[in-house]
Amino acid sequence: MKKLLLIVLFSIGMQEINAQETTRRDSLQGGLRFERTCFDVLRYNLDIQVLPRTKKIEGHNEIVFKVIENTSTIQIDLFENMKINSIEWNGKKLSYKREFDAIFIKFPSELTKESTQSIKIYYEGNPRIAKNAPWDGGFVFSSDAKKQPWIGVAVQGTGSSLWYPVKDTQTDEPDNGASVKVAVPDGLMNVSNGRFLGSEKLANNFTRWDWEVKNPINNYDITINIGDYVHIHDNHNGLDLDYYVLRENEDKARKHFADDVKPMLDCFQSKFGKYPFWEDGYKLVETPYLGMEHQSAVAYGNKYKKGYMGFDMSGTGVGMKFDYITIHETGHEWFGNSITSKDIADMWIHEGFTTYTETVFIECTQGYEAAMKYINGQSKNVRNDKPIIGQFGVNREGSGDMYYKGSLLLNTLRHVIDNDDKWWAILLKYSETYKKQIIDTPTVIAFFNKETGKDLSPIFNQYLNYTAIPHLEIKGYKNRFQYRWKTNVTGFNMPVDIIIGDRKIRLLPTNEWKKAGEVINSVNDIKVLTDKFYIKFN
Repeated sequence: MKKLLLIVLFSIGMQEINAQETTRRDSLQGGLRFERTCFDVLRYNLDIQVLPRTKKIEGHNEIVFKVIENTSTIQIDLFENMKINSIEWNGKKLSYKREFDAIFIKFPSELTKESTQSIKIYYEGNPRIAKNAPWDGGFVFSSDAKKQPWIGVAVQGTGSSLWYPVKDTQTDEPDNGASVKVAVPDGLMNVSNGRFLGSEKLANNFTRWDWEVKNPINNYDITINIGDYVHIHDNHNGLDLDYYVLRENEDKARKHFADDVKPMLDCFQSKFGKYPFWEDGYKLVETPYLGMEHQSAVAYGNKYKKGYMGFDMSGTGVGMKFDYITIHETGHEWFGNSITSKDIADMWIHEGFTTYTETVFIECTQGYEAAMKYINGQSKNVRNDKPIIGQFGVNREGSGDMYYKGSLLLNTLRHVIDNDDKWWAILLKYSETYKKQIIDTPTVIAFFNKETGKDLSPIFNQYLNYTAIPHLEIKGYKNRFQYRWKTNVTGFNMPVDIIIGDRKIRLLPTNEWKKAGEVINSVNDIKVLTDKFYIKFN
């Protein structure tokens, strides 16, 4: 009942979301109709060949699934520019109907509840080419210094069905992992998620590279990376570290990754728990685009520079002491890959927490003051253009503020709690409680409410569902002052700290004016700690 009430209250805040016009295509991609919910994916076995010269993919994906409800039809997804050659089940070819990118597969008889089934979808085609990966989904066909093919893919938000047949929703990950077998021209290597099982020389001047994922994995995290790679192996406290870099970059990669990776892993594991995908190892793979959090095969394209391509996104100088892509994309192993949002409308669960991991890393390595300097420097990147929460059921994200504003929300909560031991204990418990689970925003709020013993719902509601941040109004009253919150959310009662003279004072404002007992000469005597609380003051 409490969770139901929380969902109802939270949904009231959705009123400010500017609902964009949606189409049948959007709801087919983002919605959860019976043809999707009637089965649970257990495993993907992807076996394809990539032809760099013609930029073509051909092969098949075996989808093993458990039937949740009796059904004779299921929905699988594959972009409509990709051709289906056949769909096979128990030695029979199945009929299907396409509607945009959705494929409704018809079985000759009803599949019974609790049964395990397997289909193979044979397909081919030229996948969409990304114009600006990773921000628009698609393949990147590039080349290295020796003009050898160098190929990568990034499809977050756009959908993994861009390049392989899949149940393209974040609500269902293959419980038993996946295998990814990719044949590429001799002389090239393919690197995918999980453990390398070996390669096999084929008869057509191609070599197939086989990879195995032991853990559940987001659809958009399944990846291929093709190039003339050199493999660098290391180990840290029992965790295998593997780096696949272009041959021309081997020397610089060895030095560069040594600077950040082990201190980062020590930090993150101390704050968020053991690396979630230990069985699959940890990899950084050099890519022809900036980066992406591909599970256990993190895409790295920051050109061995500090900061974000040599720039500090905080504008403070603090961000130039580490490689942004290594830290941020690895943070996603805990937040996004391990803890996953059900709908991309809730992607702040991925991006807000992961952006905060940058600040956590700085605090681990440079101290609290540097961390506060960095996170407050990031506030200049917040646009407050539209709500962080997007539209549900139509594959529609919210504002890009999910990154920096989401992180600043967490920093605010830390200082609302005002007990660092408790804060770090809560973050660790959050990470471990929902490890390898798929959740939503009401679940996050309910967890933090329970662990803090406070009703933080109005705070989450204001930051996530409205563009305006809480506005603290203070005005003089005789030789004292009055104060209140101005917010969209009613019943807003977040504490905030101020300094008068050499004293730190905690105010407990609400939406109604309150009188303070402290004597002041003027409002200018009051310093509001806006570096601890992401708010507007006067």
